[in-house]
Amino acid sequence: MSGKGRSKKPKDEPPLSGLGGFLGGLADLVGKLGELADKGKELSGTGQLSDLGPGKQLKGVYGFNVKVGLGGEKLKVEPFGNIKRDRESGKTVVQEVREPMVDVFEEDDYVLVVAEIPGVGLDDIKLEARDDVLTIQAESGDKKYYKEVLLPKAFKREDMAISCNNGMLEIKCPR
Repeated sequence: MSGKGRSKKPKDEPPLSGLGGFLGGLADLVGKLGELADKGKELSGTGQLSDLGPGKQLKGVYGFNVKVGLGGEKLKVEPFGNIKRDRESGKTVVQEVREPMVDVFEEDDYVLVVAEIPGVGLDDIKLEARDDVLTIQAESGDKKYYKEVLLPKAFKREDMAISCNNGMLEIKCPR
């Protein structure tokens, strides 16, 4: 990626915080997507918003995972966190429930679902399988997560093997 037309920030200037830093990160993302399309790689980024100025409190987590495959596979952007755009008003809002980052791996004998849910233990997790959709819900203290995952086929909930270690939830769905 070339730096033509981009101004460089002085080294002593503090990094952007709040929404300015978030928007700057999105601008960098756009530049990197072209590189990804050529190489068939993956890009992810995360951040936290905690202060928007005097009298305003905000605790938000945002992130994305961008996947581009070789051989004409489409670009896939998967957001996670608790900062979303309200469909009715169009405004950005911080929700109480976070959307975890989830990956689905298809192996010969099973499908493996891996979700990042820091601060949550196995007893705090509730799974529901309906047709080919797996719903993950977890809550522990102020940590709340919710995600619907599309699986390659329908699986029975009782056949799934579940483990959770250091905030990494793994769900094996035998074929």
